[in-house]
Amino acid sequence: MDAYLSHIQGKTILVTGGAGAIGSNLVRTLAEAGARTVIVLDDLSASAVWNIPDLPNVLFVPGSVTNEIDLKRCFAEKPEIVFHLAAFFANQNSVDYPQKDLMVNGLGTLLILQYATMTGVDRVVYASSGCSIYGSKAPLPLSEDFVSLHMTTPYQITKMLGELYANFFWHHHDLEVVKCRFFNSFGPGEVPGQYRNVIPNFIHRAMKGLPLPFTGQDIASRDFTYVDDLVDALIRSSYYTAAVGQEMNLAGGREIRILDMAQKVIDYTGGKSEIVRGTPRKWDTKVRLLASIDRAKELLEWEPVMDFDEGLKRNIAWFEEKWPLIEGAASYVPGSSAAVRGTVAEK
Repeated sequence: MDAYLSHIQGKTILVTGGAGAIGSNLVRTLAEAGARTVIVLDDLSASAVWNIPDLPNVLFVPGSVTNEIDLKRCFAEKPEIVFHLAAFFANQNSVDYPQKDLMVNGLGTLLILQYATMTGVDRVVYASSGCSIYGSKAPLPLSEDFVSLHMTTPYQITKMLGELYANFFWHHHDLEVVKCRFFNSFGPGEVPGQYRNVIPNFIHRAMKGLPLPFTGQDIASRDFTYVDDLVDALIRSSYYTAAVGQEMNLAGGREIRILDMAQKVIDYTGGKSEIVRGTPRKWDTKVRLLASIDRAKELLEWEPVMDFDEGLKRNIAWFEEKWPLIEGAASYVPGSSAAVRGTVAEK
């Protein structure tokens, strides 16, 4: 077993948002790598309890990162590593509910860092958003050295706020923190819904024979990143000393046109859906996305390995396997501003 995995053995680890797509896959990997206990803190507002791995060393604490009673319950277990993935996701959701966004992504992150400091946590790995942090004017490929204050949604603002809080706790309290900037994650574990990512929404709609709504320009692209690659980078972030205090893009390092992705979804599901044009969203100012992953390669000795087409096929296979559960968990609220659009939410 590689050193970055073996260091998990015997440790107590807290994963906030551990019922989500990235969180549930991370929890399973940590548990199977020999963690003593993996604590999952999740309020199930954007996930399902059946997504949490049913393993003897996984402890589920239903609750919120904004509730100090729930936090005291988790930190009473004395976690040595914290993966803070819980968030009020994502852009359109934050536009519709900006106060909730600030409470969860702002106050929730602050509380996690405070409790980690008070209880002597060795390291906190913070899930930030590369799709959000760089604002609307960054040149491609997106590099960690670029700084912008041109944010267009509350989610983008609060993800940056979380990084700033992480910097403060590292500099002032010597809390080891690592900031991981995710790009358009996809893969098994994410159920579709009005505020979810484009790939699960497209797969869901294609399997039901519904049209796939597209709101961008023909050249619109994203840097889609398979969940297992993200999990691998997260665990490395909890191990490598060089990563402490750093912010790193975690991405596929490739540019995929959204229209090409949509057609692949139709082809791989064997469906007959059509791609239809929708109304662009005012906040969606980034036509193309491509990340530089040189820093993560250097500091984490990490490289994404999943081929995009293969990852998409595995995602569809998970939908087929879990279809009754997914159908029961999919949430589209009638009348909401993002309902049934299936557009590109961005982590």
